[in-house]
Formats: sequence, C-alpha cells, structure tokens
Amino acid sequence: MKVLLFFDQTQAGAGGKERPNVELAVEKGGIGSYHMFERFAKDVDATVLATMYCGNGYFFENQEEVVRKVVGLTKKLGADVVICGPCFNYADYAHMSAILSEAIEAHTDAKSIVVCSEENESTIQKFKDKVTIVKMPKKGGTGLNESLKNMMNIAKLKVENKPKETYELLIY
Repeated sequence: MKVLLFFDQTQAGAGGKERPNVELAVEKGGIGSYHMFERFAKDVDATVLATMYCGNGYFFENQEEVVRKVVGLTKKLGADVVICGPCFNYADYAHMSAILSEAIEAHTDAKSIVVCSEENESTIQKFKDKVTIVKMPKKGGTGLNESLKNMMNIAKLKVENKPKETYELLIY
C-alpha cells in the first residue's frame, strides 16, 4: 500500500505555533510524527512515499494552491491513500486535513482519511459525511497507540474497498 502523509508544521518537526507560515513542502519518506506509528504502518505493508506539510497560516492564505499541489502530487506518485493526521485536538490542522481529504477523494483515485480527536467538533460535524475521520485522543490523552493502529488498519481497509461497516465504530 503506497501512502502519502500530510502534516502541519508541528507534526512535521518544522516548527510550532510560532511558525504558521511554513510553506508547503514535501520530503521523501516518513518524517516527524510518522515515527510514532511507523510500526503500525509496517504491520499493514504500508510504504510511505513522502510526507507533505505546511503551516496552518500558509494553508488558509493559499488554500487553493495547496489543495491543487497536494492533489497533483497524489496523482503523480500514484498513492493508494493519503493520511491527514494525526491531528490530535489541533483545530486548524484538523480543518485543513478535512479540506484536503475531501479534495483528494474527489479528484484522484486515492483514498484519504483524517485522524483527529473529538475536540475538533465543528470540523467533524461539517465533514463526517464527506470524508472518513478516524477517532483518536487529544494530545496527552490515553489510547494513542490503539488509535494509530486503527488509523493504519482503516487506511488499508479503504484501499481494499471494504465496506464502511467494517470500521464504522472507529470513526465519527
């Protein structure tokens, strides 16, 4: 399974809240937060082709361009799935991930998922019927490893076109 990741600047290791204007960048393989769930990726025979990331400020100021470039890269690399997250309880990250996930599924053959905590209620309510949003705890919450494992398993199930019923208890 060929995977692309989308992170915000924090999860990519390119800065924190003080760097919201990090431009869209792509690095080969998995970087940053990927190392939290690398073992679960291996369990489902996932190969991370690249990690895309940008700051939330940059995303919202350049949304059309970022969406176009992410969709283009998804097609160019022939990704099977794009994983947007883990977003934890970061509202802007969850929102931009949902926007990207919707565009990826609408304009490519790839599947996409968003992974965030219930604290992102407005994004969840707005997008849960449009994209797959996997449940996870907020930053510092319990159950992180289980949710990261679920994230990878759901990505695989979506790529295999399994029915939503096979994972509906793990999504919003």
